[in-house]
Amino acid sequence: MISEQKLKDTLKEIRDISRLEMSLYTAEGKLEATTIKEDIDIDEMLTSFATSMADNQSIGGRCFFKVVVDEKVEHILVVNSSSEEAYMVGKLAVCQMRNLTEASDVNSDKSAFMQNLLLGNMLLVDVYNKAGQLGIEEKKRIVYVIEIDEKDRSEIKELLESLFADSNDICAELERNNIVFVHEATDIPDNADAMEKEEYLDQTAEVIKDAIHTETLSNVRIGYGNCVDTFSDIQRSYHEAKMALEVGRIFYVERETISYARLGIGRLIYQLPTSLCEMFIREVFGDDIPEIFEEENLSTIQKFFDNNLNISETARQLYVHRNTLVYRLERLEKTMGLDIRKFDDAMTFQIAYMVLSHMADQEKIPLAQKIKEFSRKDTK
Repeated sequence: MISEQKLKDTLKEIRDISRLEMSLYTAEGKLEATTIKEDIDIDEMLTSFATSMADNQSIGGRCFFKVVVDEKVEHILVVNSSSEEAYMVGKLAVCQMRNLTEASDVNSDKSAFMQNLLLGNMLLVDVYNKAGQLGIEEKKRIVYVIEIDEKDRSEIKELLESLFADSNDICAELERNNIVFVHEATDIPDNADAMEKEEYLDQTAEVIKDAIHTETLSNVRIGYGNCVDTFSDIQRSYHEAKMALEVGRIFYVERETISYARLGIGRLIYQLPTSLCEMFIREVFGDDIPEIFEEENLSTIQKFFDNNLNISETARQLYVHRNTLVYRLERLEKTMGLDIRKFDDAMTFQIAYMVLSHMADQEKIPLAQKIKEFSRKDTK
């Protein structure tokens, strides 16, 4: 189905060229798009024309046209004039609307095919048969799952289609706030190594993110899987992209684009059972988790880690004296028994923090609440 915005834009372009006002209705007479600002009551004329055998008619000083696709009336176009010029413009507009509708139907078929493929609803032999009917070739593809915040998904889909107009990419809608974008990676050379492929994936994700930010002012997070070569592996790339989003939401909140191939230790922790998580936290902190997880402490520690445990550079970026930072780190060491100036202790703390975040997410509660509950349980 053609989006309402696409119909409006098309009518506006035709009006700007022809200087003729026009409106587009459904076959049942519901207004879809118009260039006319004032309300016009033409219900009786629409009904009369819709039930007639004519493809076009001049009624009440207006030209009426039926947009027929596959022997079915999809739209009724009304040009606000009955001149010869209006008739000619109307016929051209009908041709444009018919082509748009047919292209939209093909895209809908491809989207439905990809949706069934991603959900595993088709046998492999049916996949290849249907792909052949739709003209979809087996090529390198990457699945991007785009998480958006309460935006019109048709607007995002149109943006993606225009952004990659020269490729045969396919959008599918499987969840309420997600768009699945299956991208043909035709620019990746056949002899490209893993690093080159990952760089291409990263660049494409950034292009998508920046375009959505710029055009829709929408917050967005994008997870993407590995590049795959066959239809049978597209579903795997989709699940990888979903895991990238999920793991990123827990452990890498600051990232807007998340690659499955770069989840690192977060992927391992995400799959740990609760019993092992609790055992590890007890080994690190004992029976009572120290009160070190305030925002100020965490921001200091994260900045310290970001600078590869470099005290001088961290102090400069935090706008504090070097001795002040050393004092803070020593105070943390006394509180939790870990000297994060040392690599092993820093790694232990980082893993412990990620494990606690994972446990809190599993129970759908804030991290601070989980720490309190964990400590109370251990001290009973």
